[in-house]
Amino acid sequence: MRVRRIAMRMKYIQLSEAKALPVWRQPVALLFLMAAAMPIAFSTWSALLNNFVIEVAGFDGSDIGWLHTVREIPGFFAIGVIAVLMVMREQVLGIVALVLLGVATALTAKFPYMGGILTLTMLSSIGFHYYETVNQSLQLQWIDKARAPQTLGWIIGAGSAATLSVYIGLQFLWEPLGLSYNAVYMTGGLITACLAIFAYFAYPQFESPNPQRKEFVLRKRYWLYYALQFMSGARRQIFVVFAAFMMVERFGYKVDEITGLLMITLVANMVFAPMIGKVVAVFGERRALAVEYVGLFVVFVAYSGIYYLGWGVVLAASLYVVNHLFFSLALAIKTYFQKIADPADIAPTAAVAFTINHIAAVFLPALLGYVWLTSPGLVFILAAGMAGLSLGLSLLIPRHPTPGNETVFSRVLAEPAT
Repeated sequence: MRVRRIAMRMKYIQLSEAKALPVWRQPVALLFLMAAAMPIAFSTWSALLNNFVIEVAGFDGSDIGWLHTVREIPGFFAIGVIAVLMVMREQVLGIVALVLLGVATALTAKFPYMGGILTLTMLSSIGFHYYETVNQSLQLQWIDKARAPQTLGWIIGAGSAATLSVYIGLQFLWEPLGLSYNAVYMTGGLITACLAIFAYFAYPQFESPNPQRKEFVLRKRYWLYYALQFMSGARRQIFVVFAAFMMVERFGYKVDEITGLLMITLVANMVFAPMIGKVVAVFGERRALAVEYVGLFVVFVAYSGIYYLGWGVVLAASLYVVNHLFFSLALAIKTYFQKIADPADIAPTAAVAFTINHIAAVFLPALLGYVWLTSPGLVFILAAGMAGLSLGLSLLIPRHPTPGNETVFSRVLAEPAT
């Protein structure tokens, strides 16, 4: 009991000493709490967005395009996190970013016009992207390398569970209770903000054993990690923008049907994400990513077959779920970097990598949108090509990556035995 009372009064604590804290106040527990808090606001915002901007704000296609462009700008400039970390600790920045996401989401329906929605979208996106950048850094610093794949899998499952709770609430309460956009946005946003504030006061500041560099870091030996991040962002943009759009345009899916498909996907992620983490731990990053990219290649080719060969809706829905499961294997990119990185590089490199990951988001959706108008199947053929290129990159990961052995081309210099 005395250890607990002392710990409650401590503002800063070393990671090595955190084991003396109750389980719910340890660093990994904080990662789980934040992983559950973020999707409550973000999923609420995204689930209602299209209906809200059309029914209340009167948006047209051009307006929607501008909204998504604004939403992606903070991701492209996530490198700005490095500047913020000069005056604010990572843990505090992550919590502040969650509060910003929550408050901006809560106020969304209060400003139902172009300028107001774009402003709040920018603010919520800053919160989302800065949280994600810092969160990735804290995960790699706080989770032991040996346990990282499985723990990251469980964290993904926790985020999926939070998202599922939002979708279930909207599915079963929206019409029976006659909920309004303002009530739902306010509820979802404030829950996230309150959980973030609780996290600030309930947890001590955890001191990493390796102080992080507060400067721009771009190292030649991390080139493969940067390349994998870029390709991951490009593929994900194609899927996020066009896969669900295909379900509506091609097969006439309604809002409740899309929500049902998302719920099935989330349940599958909750069940399989922890298993995927174990797969990465047992078979290694190289094999795990190779399986992901082979699987995505097959999925994207099959998507194109839906247009060129007339394959049906059941296959399309199944591919949608399977695609999400393959994306879960991308946690192997994180653990690969954790194994090769200088511990002091994790925070600045996370910011750089997040910016690299979002380069494609700036131009790819608009560019492929024009391709979609003439040949939707070709969009997925291009995505399959990206998956094939990613497979080639994954095979450059050594079986046992370490600093100095970042790729199969690296030469590890060792002292000859005497």
